[in-house]
Amino acid sequence: MKVRVLISATLRSFTEHINEFEAEASDIKELLSILSGAYPDIRRVLFDEEENLRDFINIYINDINIRSLKGLSSTLKDNDEVALIPAIAGGSGDTVSDADKSNTKIRPISHIQHESLIDKERYKEIKLDDRQIERYNNHIQLRDISVKGQKRLLAGSVLIAGLGALGGTVLKTLAASGVGTIGLADFDEVKLTNLQTQSIYTIRDVGRPKAAAAKDIIRKLNPDTKINTYQERLTSDNIEEIIEEYDIVVDATDNYVARYLINDACVIFKKPLVFGAMYQFEGLTGVLVGATAPCLRCQFPSPPPSRLIPTCSASGAEAALPGVIGSLMANEVIKLLTGGGNPLTGKLLSFDIWNYTSQLSSIVKDTGCAVCGNHPSITSVREIDYEDFCGLKEDEDEEPIESLEPEEFAKRIASDEKITILDVREPHERSALRVSDSIYIPIGQLARRYKELDPDVDTIIICREGKRSILAIRTLREAGYEGPLYNLRGGLDASKDLIFANEGAWL
Repeated sequence: MKVRVLISATLRSFTEHINEFEAEASDIKELLSILSGAYPDIRRVLFDEEENLRDFINIYINDINIRSLKGLSSTLKDNDEVALIPAIAGGSGDTVSDADKSNTKIRPISHIQHESLIDKERYKEIKLDDRQIERYNNHIQLRDISVKGQKRLLAGSVLIAGLGALGGTVLKTLAASGVGTIGLADFDEVKLTNLQTQSIYTIRDVGRPKAAAAKDIIRKLNPDTKINTYQERLTSDNIEEIIEEYDIVVDATDNYVARYLINDACVIFKKPLVFGAMYQFEGLTGVLVGATAPCLRCQFPSPPPSRLIPTCSASGAEAALPGVIGSLMANEVIKLLTGGGNPLTGKLLSFDIWNYTSQLSSIVKDTGCAVCGNHPSITSVREIDYEDFCGLKEDEDEEPIESLEPEEFAKRIASDEKITILDVREPHERSALRVSDSIYIPIGQLARRYKELDPDVDTIIICREGKRSILAIRTLREAGYEGPLYNLRGGLDASKDLIFANEGAWL
């Protein structure tokens, strides 16, 4: 039976650093015999003097430990996956057998090799002093990185767009790894609500520009890393000038305008793009753009209608998620710079941290893609109005949305004026902050429940950021509701301090 065998890193010094192979065997005992024949030194690690499988060696068939099956007699089927995972690291690996493996049943699985983005001339200019050799020792000891790979990291440059939860994790990891130059592009300031998921910042950074705060933190973490800051929004007018000096671009933004702009710019200017996103408990990462690699538009030719899909800022994210996804993103950057490993080029890895499920999907390059296809229609980012493309510009024929400022909202609550406060947030959001005397109708039910509203009374629609409330107003108008509707500008985030000051009833 043909099976795939995965070798734990702690055992690879006994298999000439082969991490996986294919073999034909009917059961585990035969498979281990084949493995030991090809790599005799591994037998003393797997078996004791009485030829019993050592207690610290775990062998899994499709995630099931053979100890709960029939042990070494556990049978194998075609396409089974066998994993050898020791509980502890064993052996020094000083001796590697020179046995002729040409006649064995082992077929090492070869991965697509890729070249480092850093050419020889650049990394040879890097000289490691004694302090750096000690600092980067963990990488230098790794066969797949070594001194050469560490020099490539020090010679490399990366632009991180977005310094939120994902961008901050990527930044800390890359700076600690020794990436030579990192650009930070973010126009926002640190908010108190950021601190739960954006672990790069501290309470002292609240109110400061994220780019400036992050730069100060990295100076203390690794003075070898040069930091460039861009405290501005990426636009069609400035992105070309900003990205041209970097080897890789990391997209850690949280809106579709930025994502499509960055994608298109990376295709046009031939920059590898490491992509990451997250929502509540699930994250997504991959490597896009390249000579043969697909781009974001190949998978998602256009964004969803405006505000149909909420962002993590509107619907929350579990605190550990950005550390996981951001680390995976940083890992892809390290692979691209060093030329090692098997990058997620043309693939998207999704991971649900709450349920521990994952999926690796391949993106097929679309020959008709508007930006990376055989005959692209987009050849300059200056040709595209990205806000209009993402549905963020108001239609001139559409009825304008009337908004209420937070101060006016607070006054109307304090005056006991007869108004209807319509809350369109999710139930779990209301459990944290709830305005008394408000009514709750989810956006999906507005079209059929609008008659519950009094058209003779002003209805003020609230959500967290004042974005879903705009969608709610448009939904009510399309359903035929004719009463006065107001959007609370900035949502409850912008109003809660004023409502507290005016003794609003918050729970």
